[in-house]
Amino acid sequence: MPSAHRPGLRVDAGLTIPESELTWRFSRSSGPGGQGVNTADSRAELVWDVAASTALSPPQRERLLDRLSGRLVDGVLTIAASEHRAQLRNREAARLRLAALVADALQPPAPSRRPTKPTRGARERRLDAKKRRTDIKRLRRPPQD
Repeated sequence: MPSAHRPGLRVDAGLTIPESELTWRFSRSSGPGGQGVNTADSRAELVWDVAASTALSPPQRERLLDRLSGRLVDGVLTIAASEHRAQLRNREAARLRLAALVADALQPPAPSRRPTKPTRGARERRLDAKKRRTDIKRLRRPPQD
């Protein structure tokens, strides 16, 4: 769907995937569509070769290949959309899904958690609650003779 007003798929401020790197495949959808579902190719698959992309810097490519490794087949990412009756709407859904997936995978890693210790008051409250629970359960037991 290359056109003058749409030079590529904008993922975020620093990354736009050129339309020339995106490949489309269409097939019959199993979803809604009435009588037209058997004749119209409304299911859209968007294919992007992450490993060979020129839009990515080497660190971005490495991060994407690492984080999306479960979804990639030989470095190629495929997004399928068939939830709408119209091919055009499925194309837009696939584009949005690809942009969201890539943007999420490119996020920098979260800072590692700094281990903390529970406060003295928290430890005391936990032990008091355990003692209360023990007393409640002790009252439920049959009397010991």
